[in-house]
Amino acid sequence: MAPKGNHSIDIKKFRARREMNLGIFLFAIVFIYLLVTVIMYFTGDTISVYEVREGSIVNDNSYTGLVLRQEEAVSAETGGYISYYQNGNSKVKTGMPVYAMSAQKLDTETASAGADDTAASPVSLNPEVQAGMIYQMQDFNENYDPADFSAVYSLKNEITAALQDTFSATRTEQLATVISASGLEVSTYTAPRDGIIALTVDGLESLTKDTFTAEDFDRTAYESKALEDQMKISSGSPVYRLITSEDWSVIVQLDRETAEQFKEEISAANTPAGEDAVPIDENKSMSVKVRIDKDSETMWADFSILSRDGKYYGCLDLDNSMIRYAEERYLNIELILEDESGLKIPRSSVVEEKFYVLPEEYITSGGNSSSDGVMVRQEGGSAVFRPVNIYDSSEDGEVCVSREDLSEGDILIKPESSDTYTVGKTRSLQGVYNINKGYAVFKKVDILCENDEYYIVREGDSYGLSNYDHIVQEGSSVSPEEVVFQ
Repeated sequence: MAPKGNHSIDIKKFRARREMNLGIFLFAIVFIYLLVTVIMYFTGDTISVYEVREGSIVNDNSYTGLVLRQEEAVSAETGGYISYYQNGNSKVKTGMPVYAMSAQKLDTETASAGADDTAASPVSLNPEVQAGMIYQMQDFNENYDPADFSAVYSLKNEITAALQDTFSATRTEQLATVISASGLEVSTYTAPRDGIIALTVDGLESLTKDTFTAEDFDRTAYESKALEDQMKISSGSPVYRLITSEDWSVIVQLDRETAEQFKEEISAANTPAGEDAVPIDENKSMSVKVRIDKDSETMWADFSILSRDGKYYGCLDLDNSMIRYAEERYLNIELILEDESGLKIPRSSVVEEKFYVLPEEYITSGGNSSSDGVMVRQEGGSAVFRPVNIYDSSEDGEVCVSREDLSEGDILIKPESSDTYTVGKTRSLQGVYNINKGYAVFKKVDILCENDEYYIVREGDSYGLSNYDHIVQEGSSVSPEEVVFQ
């Protein structure tokens, strides 16, 4: 038997095949993208983003005005102790009793207590007056707007006027009872004409637009005297003011520069469109909105410029609400020259870009979508559809398109016609760069009002901005279609 031999086994080692790890590959791509993004963010220019919001701008000038009315101080014919039939700021007719004068004080409290029950009883409102006041308050509650707080003062004044009429009638009856019970010789004086009774005097009742001076605006020496029941009055002293017209004026002091600006605005307001500006004179005026600081009431006034002794004044003529301020000689007012609401954007966001102007009838739809475009004639005479972006349209039938979409000299063919139009006319538009989609898109703006920092632009424009849009705060820092990292 043959001996068994030693058999050696040769084992060869093979390298394992490396399979690509898809997860690591994707991670590497994402990592590189993030790295490039971070580098671009820190090395590139930082773009500030502004969120568009609704807002308003009020341009106003504040003044302290001198109040002028058609009024007179009525003087006492005899001396003695005065008793008033009427309350302050009450309307009177010619011949109505205004005050009584007696040699001794009338004991109104004791006399009222000893009078009959009708005279001593509390004042009762006429059912019609009471019903009217209830209706006013209900209407106020249903329509109250917290943003219009001046409506509260209007309601107050309307109710006060109604109560004063009722109280004046009752006061007259009570005073007649007191005089009858006193046994004293009492003289009664009536209103010489229709008007409003005011129980304050200040010596400036005779001032007019022609007679006021700069010294009348000095309030340091101003005094107003309040007249009250049972005061001792000397013969010839003022006993009340009688205001005879609803027309009144407020005069404000102006510096020369402001007066000249107002003159230009008044001239423009009185010049028909298309004509040269007319010379301004003191008979020309314009309407301005006025806010009275005392009660935040707003109203419209005719505004004109007056000059006296080398100084300038603004004159506001009003024809209503005089009774609300009948006791005031000076009023703090605001001239509201602009009051616009819309979308509020920074001034720095607005840029100006040029666009090609095309007739709207050359815009058509074509290609594989419903996008807007034009038919451009080629060298061989054929026409090809080219999409365009429209940035504005006008009432005269023109549209503005980007200069990137067309070239100067391109010949456009009107749809379903042989008419042509050569591209070349341009127009500048003011706008901002909208970055809602991550890149800069020009949006036209229509500026309504401005101040040092912001514009108010029109909302609802089909080619403009909307509330909460994101725009570039510094418009000159980007270019159209530029990618913007927010």
